[in-house]
Formats: sequence, C-alpha cells, structure tokens
Amino acid sequence: MNKKIKSTIIAIGIPVVYAILVRMAFGMRLKTWDDYFQVMSTTFLFFLPTIIGALTVYLSSQEKAKSIAYRIFTPWVPVLLFLFLTLAWGIEGWACWIMILPVFLLAASIGGLFGGYLKNYKKNDRLNISLLVLLPFLVGPIESIIETIPATYKAYTYIDIDAPAEKIWNNVTRVKEIPVEQDKGYLTRMLGFPRPVKAELNFEGVGAYREAIFTKGLVFHETVTDYEDNKKMVFSIKAYPHEIPSTTLDEHVVIGGDYFDVLDGTYELEKLPNGLHRLHLYSHFKMNTTFNFYAGWWGKWIMKDIQNNILQVEKKRSEIG
Repeated sequence: MNKKIKSTIIAIGIPVVYAILVRMAFGMRLKTWDDYFQVMSTTFLFFLPTIIGALTVYLSSQEKAKSIAYRIFTPWVPVLLFLFLTLAWGIEGWACWIMILPVFLLAASIGGLFGGYLKNYKKNDRLNISLLVLLPFLVGPIESIIETIPATYKAYTYIDIDAPAEKIWNNVTRVKEIPVEQDKGYLTRMLGFPRPVKAELNFEGVGAYREAIFTKGLVFHETVTDYEDNKKMVFSIKAYPHEIPSTTLDEHVVIGGDYFDVLDGTYELEKLPNGLHRLHLYSHFKMNTTFNFYAGWWGKWIMKDIQNNILQVEKKRSEIG
C-alpha cells in the first residue's frame, strides 16, 4: 500500500473509529452507566468533535500539520464520515445531525488547530493526546453531577390578514385538513418533522378540548384555559411520547420527552388602524439539557417555523371569497 494512502487512512480512520466507540459507550442503556455518560451532554456535543479534530491532525504527517488550512478543514472529513455511518446504521437521526453539525464542524476545526500545535511544537507529546482521548470519560461523570435547570422559551409569530374577525376566528379555532401543497414549513420538512394536518375543537370556551393533529402519529392534546370570542384563546399543550411511533422522531428531539416539551399556546386577534387584523400566535416550550443556550435557539426556530406555517394557512383561508 502506498505510504501516503496508508497515512491518510490512519489519520482519518482512527478518529472515525474513536468517534463510533464513544457514541456507542455514551448510548449504552445500562443501569447507572447512562447516569454518567449521555449523548445529550456538553461532553459529547463539544468535546468529542474537538478530539476528532485533534486526532486527525496529530496522526497526519508533520508537513501537512504545518498548514493552517489543513488543520481547519481536514477534521471535517472524519466528522462527515461519522455522520454518514451513524445515519446508515440508524444510530442517529437526520434531524439530530442537522442541528449538531455546525457545532461538530467548528469544534473539529478547533481540535485540528490544537492537534497541529501538539504535532509541531510538542514533538510526539503522547501523554497529552492520550489524556485528550480519555477526556470524555473523565468529564462525563463530572457533568452528570451538575443538575440541569430546565429553561422555558417563548416563540412569537404573527401575520396580518385582510378579512373579518369572525371569519379569521373560525379558521383559528378549527383548522380543516391542510393539503400537502399548502404546507410551507420548510425547516420542519428538512428536519423530517411531522407536518400539521388539522385541528379540532369540541366547543368554544374555557375547558374546551382541542386536538392538533400532525402526520406520523403526532397529536397535541390542548385544553383551553382562557377564551374571548374573536379575540383570544389560550391553551395548555400535552404531547405524550408513548403515543408517538418510534420512527416519527429521533429520541433526542421527541416532543414531550426528556429534553424538549411544548407547554402552551396563545392566539390573539388584534384590529389594526388600516382595517386589517393582526393574528398573533405564540407558545412556550421547555428545554432540559446542559447546553440549553444552543438547544433553545434551535427549539425556537423550529416552533416559529411550525407556527408561521399554520398562520399562513389561516390567512389564505380567511382571505378567500
């Protein structure tokens, strides 16, 4: 085998194998073990790709490791291979990878710069690289001791509609079946999330029960807690993970699961001076991770995409005729 090809296989292959072994270790469902090592952790999300990047450059030739561009971009190769393999083997879902890929690529580049430093200035510093490889297993238990503090976020959206209040409100309280061609949820579609189908309400008033039905078996069970006809409707939201087929959503992003839950929603209809009506829709959702600062940003983006999708359907139907 050509020496260059062999060195490339080593530099790329070992980090990929390492990443798969860490993923398997952190995904093991063993009693007490998964209390210390979890995929949904800062350790896995940030430390793993950093180590992949460091290993990739450290295992490369010293000549290649001198190049800043090599240190920054070459670590992306094992990350993308790791992505492909975990998708192919069904270890991770597409939605999870889209959300964590920016972090993985950035952290891998940082790791690559560090790996280049070890390679060029520390001269075969095997102790440092060995400690780096063991880092997830040292930091994981420490992170598990830190109690996660659930954070609540608000996703706010609105749309202006040229239609009478009564007509708009009829399309708010009960949403008739939404054909595929009317679905404009671009982000949720890309992530493979269920799309909205219809919403049913048994009566108008406090205590009413509303079902927001999505594809793939996802149902939001909603109870009206505040109601003003043609003006305001507030409702609590429950999604039960046991009702959702395991093939619908990745376990790490399932609604109502350990990490992500939708709490409530509010519709408010406001009359504008220009004769239009502004329909407000906002919701509150909860994130429960050690990296809420990042997960919350994605959660807000997803919820806004869902809400804007529904608002544009209600606008179109209200303005027809």
